[in-house]
Amino acid sequence: MNSLDPIPRLVEHGLSPAAAERKGAMLARVLAAAEQAFGPPRDPPAAAFFVPGRIEVLGKHTDYAGGRSLLAAAEQGFCLVLWPREDDRIRVLDAVCGETIDFRFQPDLAPPVGHWSNYPMTVARRLARNFSGPLRGADVGFASDLPPAAGMSSSSALMVGIYLVLAEVNQLAARQEYRRNIASIDDLAGYLGTVENGQTFGSLEGDRGVGTFGGSEDHTAILSCQPGRLSQYVYAPVRLERVIPMPPEYIFAVGVSGVVAQKTGSAREQYNRASRLAAAVADLWRQATGRNDPHLAAALASGAGVAEQLRAIVRAGEKGDSPPKHKQKGTVPFFPPAALAARLEHFLVENEAVLPAAGDALMRGDLEAFGRWVDRSQDATENLLGNQVPETVYLARAAREQGAAAASAFGAGFGGSVWALVGAREADAFLARWAEVYRQEFPQHAATAKFFLTAAGPAAFRIEGLGMRDQEWRIKDEG
Repeated sequence: MNSLDPIPRLVEHGLSPAAAERKGAMLARVLAAAEQAFGPPRDPPAAAFFVPGRIEVLGKHTDYAGGRSLLAAAEQGFCLVLWPREDDRIRVLDAVCGETIDFRFQPDLAPPVGHWSNYPMTVARRLARNFSGPLRGADVGFASDLPPAAGMSSSSALMVGIYLVLAEVNQLAARQEYRRNIASIDDLAGYLGTVENGQTFGSLEGDRGVGTFGGSEDHTAILSCQPGRLSQYVYAPVRLERVIPMPPEYIFAVGVSGVVAQKTGSAREQYNRASRLAAAVADLWRQATGRNDPHLAAALASGAGVAEQLRAIVRAGEKGDSPPKHKQKGTVPFFPPAALAARLEHFLVENEAVLPAAGDALMRGDLEAFGRWVDRSQDATENLLGNQVPETVYLARAAREQGAAAASAFGAGFGGSVWALVGAREADAFLARWAEVYRQEFPQHAATAKFFLTAAGPAAFRIEGLGMRDQEWRIKDEG
């Protein structure tokens, strides 16, 4: 690595010293691998970025329905290093596995589903469609200590990282198309959410995305969370509601179940079903009332007594002998009324009851009450949302039994991880106990389960100290 030491800068941005040391080693690995993959001699890189994963403290499957979530950035994430090119060729190296992908900036790219190349290629395809004029490529190397397919937004973090690289090379924030549509960091998070889900953002036309119907929660956390704090956001559009300090002397323990939370094949359809159910409830509301509320959260905010109205509308479908109007019109798929009712109840519990009360409990330092509200969220995701597996159910309960102040599964579900809020002084001992009881209960996952600690870390930032051009840079609002 260059003699300039990036670790003090990493600590300045909010990473703990231990996390900064790990990122320094990752950067050294990327630079060494890039020299082999792209060929020496290599000039100093033009830029480098750290892009974190995220912990969804609360807000399970709420963002795409206009709901809210409580978020933290993890200290685990991606380190990316770039060298601009003069042509439109993009080469991306995974320095951990040694694999390189090679493609060009084109609006008709067809990336393979189920391979990590889907994410960089989807970003490049969307930018080629949304920004006119020539676009320059780059040689990019990355490494990550974020567990993949574990509910911590590894795919979204990679997409955000590739966007930051290509936006840097092409100065996208100075372009007219950008300024017409993106006026703040919250807007940028909303746009990147649509890059992933394929929707249009303002005049920036959408495409097929990566194949999942998610929202912009992940991108918001990755771009906007603050070290030592939890951020409560509401979505569609993205808006910050409040910032809550982490409880003093507390840290997150994360248990990765070893059950892969993939968003491909049948797993993707399970994930998308939750999104479609929320859309179907909102569609039934619009047809019954004649209103034009864009999503479930907007419907609930439209007046008093809406929750009971929605329950009645959903129940009415149980009495009919034919599919409801939304099926006959073909606007969204048909779902059994019982499934719609459960999806509605989950949103009411998570978004309308748990999140406001749990946040209030944290604000006043009442960890006992916070833990009870988180337990209610976990129960709702098991019994109403139905996206949990025995491993994540066990991890959440075992964490509470081992002394965690609160614990919950998070992410897309159908596998993945559980967070636990624990005292920093006893965190190592807690982690060892938690891992031991889990591996005893599920020995088939002993080799793939992972357990680690993370503070509430910083959002994505540019890394200085690698010999690159010496200028201060930060992700900032573009007015």
